[in-house]
Amino acid sequence: MHTRILVVAGAAFAVALAAATPGPQKIVFARVFPNAGQVGLFIAAADGSGERPLVGLGEIDYDPVWSPDGASIVFTSDREGSAELFRVKADGTGLERITNNAAYDDQAAFSPDGKQLVFVSTRGGGRANLWTVDLQTRRAKALTTGAGGDVRPSWSPDGQWIAFSSDRGSTLPFGKGRWEHLQIEDIYVIHPDGTGLKRITEHGNFCGSPKFSADSQRVVAYCMDREDTLETRRPSPKPENGQDTRPTVNTRLVSIDVATGASTEVPAGPGVKFNPSFLPGNEIGYVRKDTDSAGIYYTSGKTGPKGDVRAAAWSPDGKRVAFHKRLSAPPTAWLKTFSRNPQYELTLTGILPSFNATGDRFVTSGRPAAGALGAALQIATTGTNKFDVIYQDKARNIMAPSWSPSGDKILFGIGVYNLFFNGFNGTVMKSEDRIEGGAQIAAINPDGTGYREVTSGPNNNGFPSMAPDGKRFVYRSFGPDGEGLRIMNMETKAVTILTKGYDNFPLWSPRGDLIMFSRAAQGDYEIYTIKPDGTGVKRLTFSKGNDAHMAWSPDGESIVFASTRMGFKDEGTYTDAPQPYGELFVMRYDGTNLQQLTDNQWEDGTPAWQPTGGRVSSSR
Repeated sequence: MHTRILVVAGAAFAVALAAATPGPQKIVFARVFPNAGQVGLFIAAADGSGERPLVGLGEIDYDPVWSPDGASIVFTSDREGSAELFRVKADGTGLERITNNAAYDDQAAFSPDGKQLVFVSTRGGGRANLWTVDLQTRRAKALTTGAGGDVRPSWSPDGQWIAFSSDRGSTLPFGKGRWEHLQIEDIYVIHPDGTGLKRITEHGNFCGSPKFSADSQRVVAYCMDREDTLETRRPSPKPENGQDTRPTVNTRLVSIDVATGASTEVPAGPGVKFNPSFLPGNEIGYVRKDTDSAGIYYTSGKTGPKGDVRAAAWSPDGKRVAFHKRLSAPPTAWLKTFSRNPQYELTLTGILPSFNATGDRFVTSGRPAAGALGAALQIATTGTNKFDVIYQDKARNIMAPSWSPSGDKILFGIGVYNLFFNGFNGTVMKSEDRIEGGAQIAAINPDGTGYREVTSGPNNNGFPSMAPDGKRFVYRSFGPDGEGLRIMNMETKAVTILTKGYDNFPLWSPRGDLIMFSRAAQGDYEIYTIKPDGTGVKRLTFSKGNDAHMAWSPDGESIVFASTRMGFKDEGTYTDAPQPYGELFVMRYDGTNLQQLTDNQWEDGTPAWQPTGGRVSSSR
């Protein structure tokens, strides 16, 4: 009897303890590219014949490299969480995992004896540096250190040098008229023991992805003007139609003498050429990323596999090529993904999500189906993989929807928003460029009825966020009527000026006591809070880089945001993202207790915190 009582009591205690132990916080966010199924790893003959998947499709597998004996291929995969290195035989069998670390590991290259790999990793503090790993013992050690991003390494055939590209020394300047960082990269070489570091290209523009010649005397790389590093991040850098006025971007293939730094251009024709490699027979293979000419090419004029190839590696004899390329796959509305912090559960979804108060539904901005107009207002049920469009204007875009605390309405911006939806074609060369014909704040019922515009006038208005009382909302505005943050009373339509700076992304705290926003200051964007009466402005972040795309936790105690502070982890040409350095971080409402949630080379942003039904206290 006593035993049974103890068992029952113990079971009750366990249930009570489980109920009292909070589960992980739930955060959703958007990734520009890729989701599972949108990248595939392939192998083919050098001319493209016999193409087949190397390890099956459906995962995110990329950046292959051949072993010196041609028997196996090392590649990167997100299949088991964070980016890790895997090895497989050339026939696709014998898959094994090489690295096992919560940090980002990618872009491997073999030593000439096949016993070691040099690779890119963030395990030394979050920034991309070079590491080496012994393939027998699996022991890894750092090769480079520092604040800059060291990427795309290559080991010389004589074993004496490792070449790589790096943005060390760059201040991460913005592109002309944009907020995205330019990628200023130089080619460096270093001995495998960490000595002899030297730069072999002139600083100021971009040269990347160095690969050695057979005699180890030269490297081949691709180079471009610093401003072109924005355009080459697009999936299709070449103008697509007569209405696209962007100039055609051409990169150059360059052969560089390792000893002297003297360079000569390699004739290879027009287009966005990257990822070059010396091949047997005085041949150079490379990838083109043009709309109509995407695929693998050779300086002899021959061609290889076609399609949206992003990285290619040739077997030692040059007869076979392994590569990854973009594939068509539907966008996801709800897909769990890796979090480096087990206290936070991360899910991929659409752009700029916002939950209702109970957390069972959320709204997002859709992407334009074609061109730069027509982004729609979409609603999804939490945990499902389907969006329903509730409003669309084919001549304008929907921006940053926000669900009201009572759940009876959704506010959003409606306008062209050229800077957000037209790639790098929209620029701000002067302040009036930000107006873009004006934009308004609109409201709609969650079932798609009752559309009405609640602001008017010539200004560009956007990013509305309601107060917990449901009577007021804050939004950003700029134009002939002034710029900064404003508060509108929904009942009286009275507008109060809150700030007069270059401010954006305002969000009212669930507690009602603070409004946070991102402000352009001192060359980048930082996160601030302000009281709704306009007092108590406080700066929360002080990093070199942009901090924006914020969201409050449901209790108003914490903030999740996207940051560029960790810099580039890869050359942007490979990533197909405007900002391939966005990582998610969490901090307390006062800027303390900073924690990193994501760690990869993709663009992660626009997070939202999923409510769990708890009540919010009115005071801290």
